[in-house]
Amino acid sequence: MGSITFNHVFKQYKGESRPAVNDFHLTIEEGEFLVLVGPSGCGKSTTLRMLAGLEEISSGDLYIDGKFINYTSPKDRDIAMVFQNYALYPNLTVYENIALGLKLRKTPMFDIELRVNRVARILEIAHLLDRKPNQLSGGQKQRVALGRAIAREPQVFLMDEPLSNLDAKLRAQTRAEIIKLQKDLKRTTVYVTHDQVEAMTMGTRIVVMKDGVIQQVAPPRQLYDRPANMFVAGFIGSPQMNFITGNITLEDGRYYFNNKRMKLLIPREHDRNIARMNGAVRNVVLGVRPEHLLIKPAYSEADERNGYVQGSVQFSEVTGADSYVYFTVGDSKLIVRTDPSDSYLSEEEPAIGFNMNKVHFFDSHTGVSLAVGGDQG
Repeated sequence: MGSITFNHVFKQYKGESRPAVNDFHLTIEEGEFLVLVGPSGCGKSTTLRMLAGLEEISSGDLYIDGKFINYTSPKDRDIAMVFQNYALYPNLTVYENIALGLKLRKTPMFDIELRVNRVARILEIAHLLDRKPNQLSGGQKQRVALGRAIAREPQVFLMDEPLSNLDAKLRAQTRAEIIKLQKDLKRTTVYVTHDQVEAMTMGTRIVVMKDGVIQQVAPPRQLYDRPANMFVAGFIGSPQMNFITGNITLEDGRYYFNNKRMKLLIPREHDRNIARMNGAVRNVVLGVRPEHLLIKPAYSEADERNGYVQGSVQFSEVTGADSYVYFTVGDSKLIVRTDPSDSYLSEEEPAIGFNMNKVHFFDSHTGVSLAVGGDQG
């Protein structure tokens, strides 16, 4: 129970030149925790609302457990939705808010009481059942909203940025609670967020969207290690991946990445992907994450032969467990993650080394990775 299939689904609003959701094609397995992530306006909430029945589908087919539901009313889809703004009734108690959906479905009172009390124990809000929403904190309100959804025991949970109104500490705590609940309940869950940290920590798979189009679908680790294009590489990860433009050239049977400030020997594992590209000189973007760069305090010509470049320190940022040093190398800007005990002063010029086994190469025109290895959905 609870599998979902989007079969080439589009959503286009009247008067708009392009679809808000463009050819969304995806199967969500029963019990999966799928996260839709992307910047504001990318179509993730519209996709969720089409699944909920709150938005009409312009074209394409939508199925839950093999049943065609394009024209099925929201109340008959056996789903429960948790909203960003909690959507609690201020005149009802916590008990009444959780029980309301069950009463509307004419569930027997005995079953309602059992379900509400069970959910209240799971969410640790049993002591709040007699209170009104205006007597609750933001975190407590969110638990009540979750409780109302859980009490209905639907096939599918839909969550639209449910943690965005909470402070950082509560957000992390509630995030862990939702993950545990989903594992315990084994219900298919579709979760929308613009926060890539939430996406990476919660989803069994993540859908990255941009301008209504799926960019990549993959488990979190695969998405981080093998991004399909520059947008995914830049969106997933904090701080984002560093990008440097240049050319790939072939010298004496080996490929090198070159620009005015650096010449880096490319490991042979990239040879096959590079050879697929046309032209003797290949215009590319090198991508490298901050943790895959190294700093040596002093720069020498010997370092250059070993794949180091000279950088100029702009400033440093200490975040506690890590420190991030911001450099310029010619026209490029780089962020390097380092130990917070290491200090670098503005305008110092240390050597920056590249872990070439961890770099990515993207086509400078299309942004597509030369190594198309991620699950594209």
